[in-house]
Amino acid sequence: MTNVIQLTPPSRINSQEARLGALLSCFATHRRFGDDVFWLKENAEILNILECTGTAPGDAALDVYAGFYETVGKRLRFFPQYYRFFLSIALDLEDLGMPGDQAEQLVQWAHDQTLPQAELSDLQRLEAVRLFARRDVSASDDVLALEHRARAFMARSDTFALPNKKAAYELTHIVFYLSEYGRCDPELDAAARRSLHFAGLLAFIEQNADLLSEICIAMHYAGDVPPALWTDWLTRETALFSVSDGAAVSVQDDYHEFLVCNWHQAMTGHGAFSKGFVEGRMRFDRSMDRAAPMREMSEAMFHLDDARSGDWMTMRMHMEGRLSPEAMTVLAQAETSSHHFEEFFHGFARADGGTHPH
Repeated sequence: MTNVIQLTPPSRINSQEARLGALLSCFATHRRFGDDVFWLKENAEILNILECTGTAPGDAALDVYAGFYETVGKRLRFFPQYYRFFLSIALDLEDLGMPGDQAEQLVQWAHDQTLPQAELSDLQRLEAVRLFARRDVSASDDVLALEHRARAFMARSDTFALPNKKAAYELTHIVFYLSEYGRCDPELDAAARRSLHFAGLLAFIEQNADLLSEICIAMHYAGDVPPALWTDWLTRETALFSVSDGAAVSVQDDYHEFLVCNWHQAMTGHGAFSKGFVEGRMRFDRSMDRAAPMREMSEAMFHLDDARSGDWMTMRMHMEGRLSPEAMTVLAQAETSSHHFEEFFHGFARADGGTHPH
């Protein structure tokens, strides 16, 4: 007689409160540990998304952070170089419902220690301004001058017609900080709005759902309506994420893309974090079935040499003969998605040693 052993897989959690509890527990206790800066980054990101979308996970879900919250002041004083992470997490925990008022004291301490003065980046100083303002503490920086430099950066649309992920992410984060994550009008001018379209076109052509989600969120915060083709694609990609679990699964995964795609879904009123989660360690993987024509497109343009033109209608015929059908489909979709495409392509082509003046 054969003994049959039935293995029962862990049950997937379906209610929103339980799903969010499992998700926070995963990031707080199962993926990274201790004072790992990556632990700070991951948990700051998930808590920020919940806070700025008004998604309260419930008191029970926040309990997993109780130990961290009790010692956050001690941690901040020992690791002041990570002050933005500590402030962000403490502020979000309190604003999501955790009892306590430590965040105000932490903000004041960071201000008194002039920690933003250790930042060379205007973007990081702008984040500090926003964090301090959440507890009515004025930054020591000349905020108007800081904002002026940030707006000048956003207004240089030529920057965003070329592949440069760092610049594109900085663009979105400036909008996040100036809009207080959608709580006020960031008052973007036409050039900054064009920059968002250029960066979005590049992200779509690259099929980069992580960056495109942030760009669409920034456009929404600026009062613009992102192209439907972009948002429809993001909805599909969000649904295609897979979640795997187990004590040994690697956390070198696509967690950030998973988070911002769901952030975008929450912002647009669609179901967010709707996957079935389990208690324990989880990893998050995006769909691998993506045609990404950026490399093909760049190589084809580069090898055209003197035949390269900034006129899209002329170059379209050259592209059709040099790109794979899958890549050409994505490029054709990008062409129809934004009325800024021809302007964008003129800069992307680099046919005249520079981009077209506006």
